[in-house]
Amino acid sequence: MENKHLLKLMDLSTEEINEILNLADQLKYEKKNGIEHHLLKGKTLGMIFAKSSTRTRVSFEVGMYDLGGQALFLSSHDIQLGRGEPVNDTARVLSGYLDGIMIRTFAQSDVETLAEFGSIPIINGLTDYCHPCQVLADLMTIREFKGSIKGNKLCYIGDGNNMANSLIVGGIKMGMSVSIGCPDGYKPDAEIMKWAAENGDFVCTSDVLEAAKDADVLYTDVWASMGQEAEAEERKKIFTGYQINDNVMAVAKPDAMVLHCLPAHREEEITAKVFEAHAKEIFEEAENRLHAQKAVLVKLLKD
Repeated sequence: MENKHLLKLMDLSTEEINEILNLADQLKYEKKNGIEHHLLKGKTLGMIFAKSSTRTRVSFEVGMYDLGGQALFLSSHDIQLGRGEPVNDTARVLSGYLDGIMIRTFAQSDVETLAEFGSIPIINGLTDYCHPCQVLADLMTIREFKGSIKGNKLCYIGDGNNMANSLIVGGIKMGMSVSIGCPDGYKPDAEIMKWAAENGDFVCTSDVLEAAKDADVLYTDVWASMGQEAEAEERKKIFTGYQINDNVMAVAKPDAMVLHCLPAHREEEITAKVFEAHAKEIFEEAENRLHAQKAVLVKLLKD
């Protein structure tokens, strides 16, 4: 990778994404077959969590173990960052101890500041703006189930949040057509949509069935993300109908796959029936977080 950080997918070229996915496939094969790959022996990753997590924490921690390195869990409540130490000071201090930092937080500016003031690789484990690690795993899963990524239609239904932003970028860069079905007032980032319209086949509509028509891949996320709990009841009213259900599946391709970044709220953004019918690809997608992130770690931390 030309960049020494993973701050957002927009920073990666199509070639670099392919390199990550190819390495992820290799590391997955080796893990499944008991082949050790201690490519990061002696390396230490600091993991800063301002937002709690299941998949991000476990996959990065296990990933560093698999690679022969070590991961340190750093809750923002337990380090000085949570008591007012500036991000730029934290970046310079941790750069003296660690070989890399993964951060899961609210503001994209915190990730960018870590990269600006630190001297070690920074990985965006999630911000309110984007979720690059998840989408790398999503692309890996699409390729596994569809045989290729390019030429497929990806449809995302729900809130135009960090997942929508990263799926648009990842999908367009990898040659997919991308459609977003979301309510007015909850669209993805305007700059990302402008870029997508100029660089690929992109549509954003409030009509769910129009968005899902002939889709090869359907994707959704919770209606209220972490930090939006106070809006949950209001969002239930606004997002009613923005659900992957039998009606949506009927207008998509007959062999359409369904993905969800999890956790899933059944009977809100997705019906239990559709979720269970596509559990195989959804939980393979969750597992692929481990393999895709290991590939990123190797690309950024390996000497």
